[in-house]
Amino acid sequence: MALSDLLYPDNPKRKQELINLHQELLDCMSTNFHATNELVGVLNKHLGCTITPIEMRESSTVKENCEIIIQVMSEIQHQVQKIDSDMKEKLEPVLYQKLYDIKEPELEKIAIAQRVFSIILGEATSTAAMVAIKLLGSNFLTLTVSKLIGLLAAIGASVLGGVSITIIGLGLEMILHAILGAVERSQLLTAVRSYEKHLAEFKAASEKYQRAIREVTSLVRQQVQ
Repeated sequence: MALSDLLYPDNPKRKQELINLHQELLDCMSTNFHATNELVGVLNKHLGCTITPIEMRESSTVKENCEIIIQVMSEIQHQVQKIDSDMKEKLEPVLYQKLYDIKEPELEKIAIAQRVFSIILGEATSTAAMVAIKLLGSNFLTLTVSKLIGLLAAIGASVLGGVSITIIGLGLEMILHAILGAVERSQLLTAVRSYEKHLAEFKAASEKYQRAIREVTSLVRQQVQ
């Protein structure tokens, strides 16, 4: 046991708390990587996008992995915005407005979108139109993704943003052993509180993000069947 642990007996408990929170965060991030790749697959296959799938890098830091997923989320935002721009450019104003009219039947919206995709892609499926309508007509772009990007940036800039995602690696241990005595206790408390706050917000936003993607992918699977 380190001298600082003898002087401040709650330190080992705080260290374990921090490790547990870190693992929770990584599990949540891993699920987001998987969900994002599912959406990327749908966009590439049905909407003619060319977004590169991503994977977590165990040798990299929390911040670096946050930046990886932020980059692809931003690309998804860009592609959805491009779809919206294409719709606006190629449709008469009345038809374009129908895409965002909550009273308009979804089948009518899909038929309108399919016309545009037949021009853009040379051919169009109802699946492509349905995916576009689902993404354009929900809060997925304006709220869900934007919220998650902001939280990922905050996590990357947080106390342990520079720690390797591998919790049994040297990253966390180096930080824990570099801080001694009262300073260690203070830093650990700050880190735990920071992680708890970020993690609670991140998990809630991630659930909305994953749910929105599941809605799209499940609809695609139903169409294929």
